[in-house]
Amino acid sequence: MCGAGWLQLMPGHRRRARTGPGDPEAALQPNPRQRPAAGYLAVALLALSVAGLAGGGAMWAVGLQTGAHWAWAGVGACGAAFSLGAALDAVRRRRLGVDVIALLALVGALSVGEYLAGAVVALMLASGRVLEAWAGARASDDLSALVARAPRSAHRYETGGLVDVAVGLVAPGDRLLVRPGEVVPVDGRAVGPAVLDESALTGEAVPCELAPGADVPSGVVNAGGSFDMVATAGADQSTYAALVRMVRQAQSSRPPMVRLADRLALWFLAFTLVLAGGAWAMAGPGRAVAVLVVATPCPLILATPVAIVAGLSRAARRGVVVKDGEALERLAAARALLVDKTGTVTKGKPVVSHVATAEHMTRSQVLALAGSLEQASVHVLARAIVLAARQAGQVLVVPEAFTEVPGQGAHGLVGGHAVSVGNADLVGVPVPPDWASRELAASARAGSTAVFVSVDGALAGLVVLDDPIRPEAPRTVRSLRRLGVEKVLVVSGDRPEPARAIGALIGADEVLSRCSPSCKLEVVRSQSAALPTVMVGDGVNDAPALALADVGVAMGAAGATASSQAADVVVLVDRFDRVAEARGIALRTRHVAAQSALAGLGMSLAAMGVATYGALPAVWGALLQEAIDVAVILNALRALRPQHGARAASSADSTVLEQFRTEHTEVEEAIAEVRAVADSLGRLPAGRAIEQVRRVHADLAERVKPHELAEESVLYPVVRRMLGGEDPTGPMSRAHAEICRRIDALGELLGALGQRAPEAQEVDELRAMLYGLHAILSLHTAQEEESYLSRADELPA
Repeated sequence: MCGAGWLQLMPGHRRRARTGPGDPEAALQPNPRQRPAAGYLAVALLALSVAGLAGGGAMWAVGLQTGAHWAWAGVGACGAAFSLGAALDAVRRRRLGVDVIALLALVGALSVGEYLAGAVVALMLASGRVLEAWAGARASDDLSALVARAPRSAHRYETGGLVDVAVGLVAPGDRLLVRPGEVVPVDGRAVGPAVLDESALTGEAVPCELAPGADVPSGVVNAGGSFDMVATAGADQSTYAALVRMVRQAQSSRPPMVRLADRLALWFLAFTLVLAGGAWAMAGPGRAVAVLVVATPCPLILATPVAIVAGLSRAARRGVVVKDGEALERLAAARALLVDKTGTVTKGKPVVSHVATAEHMTRSQVLALAGSLEQASVHVLARAIVLAARQAGQVLVVPEAFTEVPGQGAHGLVGGHAVSVGNADLVGVPVPPDWASRELAASARAGSTAVFVSVDGALAGLVVLDDPIRPEAPRTVRSLRRLGVEKVLVVSGDRPEPARAIGALIGADEVLSRCSPSCKLEVVRSQSAALPTVMVGDGVNDAPALALADVGVAMGAAGATASSQAADVVVLVDRFDRVAEARGIALRTRHVAAQSALAGLGMSLAAMGVATYGALPAVWGALLQEAIDVAVILNALRALRPQHGARAASSADSTVLEQFRTEHTEVEEAIAEVRAVADSLGRLPAGRAIEQVRRVHADLAERVKPHELAEESVLYPVVRRMLGGEDPTGPMSRAHAEICRRIDALGELLGALGQRAPEAQEVDELRAMLYGLHAILSLHTAQEEESYLSRADELPA
């Protein structure tokens, strides 16, 4: 008999977490909904019930029937007292407890002499309470773990040395020490290098290495040696405190599905009393007791909250914190998706996608000179150029006489050469040459940013930078459509060209560009009027739209605090596909809750019908009722388990995927060189052109072709195990064969040329082969990143 549930008498009443942004310690206090005293009493009643039933059974076996009746009656009386206390407590909290049914069943059983039945009901009542407590703790383990690991103190440098202070006393600007294995207490910036374990927040198993000056979020664990950091926020404004407040709200709230179950349980109580009265009229009080004993609204009042909490816990385990059960239900009901572009669908960090060069320069030379100069700059584009140069294996030198002009670029001396990197005015190119004009026009159409590089006063090249799409983004949108999302819109403040390009890549139904925060609000308002809407964003400008949407989802790994606080769901790991995973968890949770409630309630009603006609004695009815309770609760806990489908990568598989992801970064350099050489054909002298083509072919044959063959023999078996099905990598294997064939064909053409200069027709053929190789290699690597390698982080959970 489940006596732990209660029925709501005040519609609209909802308990909320009483923590606020100015009360960091309050978020760390025990959950007020937990009632340890009641739990101890339930355990005591369970122990007493087992002892009383066993003792009574032993006395009955040796012929001491009277003693057995007294033992069983005593157990039943204790159960009745427990139920009475629970019912009175519920009334004091202005809620009608369903312990009334248990109380009536126990008093009735004792009144009609069904002492054994009363003892069994008491045992079932106690075991139901204990089982509910276990299920609730099991379902909320991951949520509770987030709260339990919250830091309470910090090591702060003061005039007298290092002092331990309460985390609430840390202020922005304080210098702190974080020792190995400790949780970072507040948001800050690393003074030196650091290695952090983010697995408790994001589910990522691989430690993250941070360079000096990198942002350090609170709540992560120091997985390396001791390091210093400077606090950038107090405890109450830090990332982890906000997450703890969200968890507390999730644990304290009562979702609509739970409140509906409460109201239905009230009708169930009334129905039970009417049916028991009818049974009394038909066959006396004994028949009414049999009906009361088997009556249980537990499928309604236990299954639904257990499933909801299990779903919240499952999401937290995957690095997604859902503010409350109501948000989880709304996420399951959503049918339209609005996504911001920059930082949400794209990575939000520029990368070098292409380098175009003048006739007298090579791609490597331009990257080396520009990268060397930009080492002295902190501009986001400068960091991208430096990273690209290092990834290309260029040796960078320290620049001299470095000068940076805000909004234009920088210039200085690199290896004795005067190098300028920036816009056309800074490098002194009022009228770009034809090749540069073509590159600039192509970059404008693609929404890319082109940076001029001049060496010794002459234009040397253009470095083109893009904000690349997240590899998992197209797959995520397809998954969301399979999960019932009918409409997908990209809502961006960016220019139309890049916004449309991104929308086409992910398969959006509509793209809205140049959207201000007020424009985004209007879009959310209009879409929400038509369909339940999810808004996904990451920046401060997304916060109003996130707050207005039916469900606001903040990409909180690198997003702004304002957007995270306005959102209903915060994705802690920097992966867009966790949005689809959260939607899947929400749908599964809703299905499991409804299935448990309806199936269990159906079984209870059937058992009550059988008991009404006298075919189910009270003792057996009590045992059957407990079996129903156990089945319902265990079924509700299925919301903790992942849904069937493609399995996540094992640790060994993830290592293989990560290896090839790293190789892709190296191969992308060779692919970019293929295009650069193809662009230069026709502009360079024939002898130099054929020399560059031979160099590119050697790179393709020695690096790219072995990489493709290794993917076929090492990577694809892992992918086939993960995806299942019949030959899931077949089309991609066909692309491997085509890439190798084209590399060989290029080699055959070069062999036919020998040492002579190519004719115009042969130059055109070489250019076509290079462009074809560049196209198929670019598409193939992008498809592998999207479909295969982006699953490297999907570790089992």
